[in-house]
Amino acid sequence: MITALLDNRRFRNWCGQAILLGGFAALLVWLVVNTKANLNARGIRVGFDFLFRQANFPISESVLPYNPSDPFLWAYVTGLGNTLFISVLAIFFSTALGVVVGLARRSKHPLTSGVAGVFITTMRNMPLIVHLLFWYALATTMLPAPRQAFNPLPGVYLSLRGLYLPSIEMDRPAALILLALVLAMIVVSIQRRGIARSVGLNKRYATVAWTALFGVAIAVTLSNASATVSMPGMKGFNFSGGMRLSPEFAALMLGLIIYTSAFIGEIVRGGIDAVPLGQWEAGRAVGLSERHTLTRIVIPQAMRIIIPPMTSQYLSTVKNTTLALAVGYPELGLVVGTVINQTGQAIESITLLLAIFLTISIAVSALMNWYNARVALVEAR
Repeated sequence: MITALLDNRRFRNWCGQAILLGGFAALLVWLVVNTKANLNARGIRVGFDFLFRQANFPISESVLPYNPSDPFLWAYVTGLGNTLFISVLAIFFSTALGVVVGLARRSKHPLTSGVAGVFITTMRNMPLIVHLLFWYALATTMLPAPRQAFNPLPGVYLSLRGLYLPSIEMDRPAALILLALVLAMIVVSIQRRGIARSVGLNKRYATVAWTALFGVAIAVTLSNASATVSMPGMKGFNFSGGMRLSPEFAALMLGLIIYTSAFIGEIVRGGIDAVPLGQWEAGRAVGLSERHTLTRIVIPQAMRIIIPPMTSQYLSTVKNTTLALAVGYPELGLVVGTVINQTGQAIESITLLLAIFLTISIAVSALMNWYNARVALVEAR
């Protein structure tokens, strides 16, 4: 009987996989037990209870409200908000610039094509950290002091302290009004464009959702909501009021956008060039202009080629935000480093950092894979 089992290929395969899985589990248990014993021997506490202690360190700028008296957990959330904010902006603007660069690279005009080629070759072959340091040095050395700040428009000031713009300061009811109206506009747009069914939203439910959001907006409006326009102005040695975009933020945005757009430009160019020339000729044959042939015939087919490498580029952009610590922008990686210095909870903090970035990457991949499935070519059988 034992011989028969050993001669069974399926049994041998299952045994081999069970042995490998058991070995991996044993190694994992040994690492956890050994690490915990070493940390206990050094008097280092293990656990995530530190997340609820007071942080006691400032965050220079953040999308979410933050105070040093907040717990470490909220400091992580604040850093995550900055990371997501930077990632979304970098992906959006680098995609827009990359499309322009990719189309310019295909231009029949030698100057346009040459400039785009030089841009792609130069930017792709420079490390991202060099981009960030270059733009940060430019922002902190080439711009004037606050009292000599550039004032191109009323309420707009540019100096080495950053870019100051007018802003709207809203209390919580006013912010809820704005959020409700934005959600209502999104739902109405989905309903009117006839794509409600494609995203799993029936038109009847879209109407109900729109009505509910409109009711929320009215209810919040009846409360004492207020919004005021804040204009920046010189007070003392610096500006106060309005909205400030720091040099760190500007350097990070410029570096990420320019670096990423060079890669996206090549992806777009390659995707368009992969579409057979017969598609261009077909568009001309039915009387379409070059622009309409590109937008209505070529690009929809090129998207099937563009989306997979674009997904990898978007994932790289999200992960590249961790280089923000080179210019001092407080994204999640910098916040985690500060927490480790204050608490010594390195393993827990790194574990949270890995889990958060893994979750973001999986979410981006799932969204892009869903869109890739929507535009994929379906063959009849």
